[in-house]
Amino acid sequence: MLRILGRVTSINVRKVLWTADEIGLGYEREDWGLPIRDPAVPEFLALNPNAQVPVMIDEAFVLWESNVIMRYLAEKEASALWPTVLQERALVDQWLTWQATELNPPWGYAVNALIRKKPEYSDAERTAESIAKWSEKMNLVEARLAQTGAYIAGETFSLADIALVLSIHRWFSTPFMHPHLPRVRDYFDRVKERKAAVPYLGETTP
Repeated sequence: MLRILGRVTSINVRKVLWTADEIGLGYEREDWGLPIRDPAVPEFLALNPNAQVPVMIDEAFVLWESNVIMRYLAEKEASALWPTVLQERALVDQWLTWQATELNPPWGYAVNALIRKKPEYSDAERTAESIAKWSEKMNLVEARLAQTGAYIAGETFSLADIALVLSIHRWFSTPFMHPHLPRVRDYFDRVKERKAAVPYLGETTP
């Protein structure tokens, strides 16, 4: 049985779980990651020396890094989430990577201040700066959806949409005055109706 190690409250774990559910894979999930279960222990470090979730165990094969696990599962099962046409696959990979390297970093301060309410994130100016940078990236999503008229990488739902919609869910879950992005809202509303999306886009998983 495929095993996925990580807590559902982690956005990166949710990427992998949603992917597996879209494909229809059976798996066992084990809670790891603070505050539930500390991954900085020898048992977990033997699997991932970074002490980060998620980790996937497929029989004797161990893999970490959420986007890599998503690609692995889709490739293994020949899923349409990961296209076989080179240029289509490259676009999916482009937006999957962009979500991790460009869209995610700006939200850090705002999410810790406004959702997690950590006392050390109480600087209003830095929160505003985080929101402004985050909004710039979301404007790029709005423009891209205007081009495709459908999904982030093109006409069909893909791995990139799983990552992007989880990020958009976090965007709408963070309490601040959001700019008007009608295409982003429509995209989010469409994707969240997918059966496999429902467990990962709720109030308990911002």
